[in-house]
Order: sequence, then C-alpha cells, then structure tokens
Amino acid sequence: MLGANIIFMPHVTMCTPSTRPGAGFVDPALWKAKTKNAAILRKEFDGIKGREWLMKWLPARAYDNGIYAIFSNPVGMDDDQLKNGCSMIIDPFGDIIAECRSLDDEFVIGDLTPEKLTKAGGFRYTQARRPGLYKDIIGADHKSELKISWMDEEKK
Repeated sequence: MLGANIIFMPHVTMCTPSTRPGAGFVDPALWKAKTKNAAILRKEFDGIKGREWLMKWLPARAYDNGIYAIFSNPVGMDDDQLKNGCSMIIDPFGDIIAECRSLDDEFVIGDLTPEKLTKAGGFRYTQARRPGLYKDIIGADHKSELKISWMDEEKK
C-alpha cells in the first residue's frame, strides 16, 4: 500500500446476486414507497444481501492493513438495481467511527487520529511484512478475468 494511512474505497455494490449464500437483489418496488417501506428496506439493507456481508470483510481490511477505510456506496436506485448505502469510516482497529444509516442522501464526518495508526495491530503486521518472500507470486504474469455470476450471458 506504499505507506497509505487512509484508503478511499468507492463502491457500487451489495444487494446483487452472487454465488454467496443469501445474496440477491432487493425488490426495487420497495424503494418507490421508501417511507412506507422503511422498516422492510432497513432489514434487507442490513441483512446478508447488504451490511451483514460487508461487515465480514471491510473491518478486517482496515485492521489487517492498519489503515482508516473510507467506504462509500450509493443508496437508492442505480439504473435497475437498488443499492443499500452503508457508507462508513472504519478505524485501524476495525471499529466503525461513523456510518450513513439514512435512506436519503447523507454524509458523515469522523475524527481520524494518528495515534490509532500506530497502536492498532495492523501497524505491527505492516512493519513485519517481507515482500521479498512473495514478490514473485504477486508479480508473476497473469491474465485478468472478471466473471460476474448474475451477468453471465450463457445463462440467458
């Protein structure tokens, strides 16, 4: 990560089908009456299709790398897909400092302190890294390939 202490992670993700159990779309019809359906939307957005899945990996990325993670994701319709938001700031301990929880456009502000960068466990891990052991693995020739299960043309 070449010394980065803050990583911005813009996304347009979650609430889409995948091979992960429980994944899937959230019914866009719910968004058309979002005030009336707020409780249903929050349950869908916070469940395995959304925030629950996000919380399996995002705090670990911040912790393992000893960084602040600034994760952004839209809330509402993105073309024909409903996105759940959940934008948040996570500290180097993997704790949420601030999070967008509204069903409307929102932003949050959080205090990022340099002390957390050196006190969190990830700092020790990054200081102990030995790139010489894995440079040949990550530097090897590789053909990049992206396959999105729900966009597979062969299934249509």
